[in-house]
Amino acid sequence: MTMTMPASFKTFRIHNDADSYRSGVDTIALEDLNPGEVVIKTAYSSVNFKDALAGTGQGKILRRFPLVGGIDVAGHVVASSDPAFKEGDAVLVTGSGLSETRDGGYGEYARVEAQWTIPLPAGLSLRESMILGTAGFTAALALLRMSENRQTPELGPLAVTGATGGVGSLAVDIFSKAGYEVHAISGKTGQADYLRAIGASQVLGREALATTRPMESTRFGGGLDNVGGAMLASLLAQTAPYGNVASAGLAASHDLPATVMPFIIRGVSLLGVASAGTARGIREEVWRRLGGDWKPAHLERICTREVTLQQLPEVFATMLAGGSVGRTLVRID
Repeated sequence: MTMTMPASFKTFRIHNDADSYRSGVDTIALEDLNPGEVVIKTAYSSVNFKDALAGTGQGKILRRFPLVGGIDVAGHVVASSDPAFKEGDAVLVTGSGLSETRDGGYGEYARVEAQWTIPLPAGLSLRESMILGTAGFTAALALLRMSENRQTPELGPLAVTGATGGVGSLAVDIFSKAGYEVHAISGKTGQADYLRAIGASQVLGREALATTRPMESTRFGGGLDNVGGAMLASLLAQTAPYGNVASAGLAASHDLPATVMPFIIRGVSLLGVASAGTARGIREEVWRRLGGDWKPAHLERICTREVTLQQLPEVFATMLAGGSVGRTLVRID
């Protein structure tokens, strides 16, 4: 496979200067991108909640401007100064400073650091890897952390809050594939059929996690929380002895109005999931599992939308308004 770089190419770039905070499609050259050992011809990216915050300025995500948006990227290597990668290799990068301190994946080409570049795992296509993206990586990292802390299906069902979102949807599918009974918790009552179709055995409303008492009868073996606040506190209060709750998001709140009682009476563990800075060895293990025994069975169903760079502002608005379901794939033409 022989590839040549054009003199210029399209990106979705974010600016913040005297004129305004703004984002949109720009034409730039390779030298406009951050330095890196690996140049990728992008095939796909994805839309995460963090991308919507960055692209609209509703969250302080970017540390420097201008930057190409997109915290995920997958494609083929065009050039590499690192001998670990050669022209034509299929690779992916998620997080690792993309669209925060470095130019990201919303462009026809990306230049990235070799230390964060992962060979496309056997068992995944480039398209599938970006339906997963940071969201799938986060869900699988949560399961890895829980498994390493002796979580088993015998402890009881795993709850997933924010279940219709990207991380939540993929967690439902991944946890189910790994042999767990999954209880999806969502305020979107009209999406119950969708959640059952991707692996949830039960679909519960937010009232399932409405308790404000420090301890409740055990209901779950553990779970993955994407919302924070009172719902996370309630999930901890209903988790079985020595079960694990992984915290991966704060869609509702960054607060945690809880007590230490679940920890010291039941031995419940609260595990943090920080996907962006995950060490390479763990990163490789998670992607190996995602291409193997943890590969979701319903990726195409979870991919509810496929868009171009030009459509990103509309997607961001829908996501921030709470109107998105599943995953949005970005096709780089």
